[in-house]
Amino acid sequence: MPSLKFKKGDRVVILTGRDQGKQGEILTMFPKENRAVVRGVNIVRRHTRQSAGQEAGIISKEAPINLSNLSHEDPQDGKPTRVGFKFVDGRKVRFAKRSGELIPDRM
Repeated sequence: MPSLKFKKGDRVVILTGRDQGKQGEILTMFPKENRAVVRGVNIVRRHTRQSAGQEAGIISKEAPINLSNLSHEDPQDGKPTRVGFKFVDGRKVRFAKRSGELIPDRM
């Protein structure tokens, strides 16, 4: 499986769908399904039964979104950017192709 350009904690912009243009942070990655959960994006309502830890009712939560609908947020201006890889001090790092700035690892 190829290396993904997205990691948990990355800031992303939604490119298509009902949440187009929204920005958020990746909470969870599902690399095998090619999906990610982004904070505040793709909100769905789920009817849940009462269990030991939670009450019954309708709960709003984030659903996974396909990685093809995401793009990294440029650290400089917050607009969508593509990602490149380069070696700095013997370490492989990601950088924004739009501005050339390094994308920080927030894990």
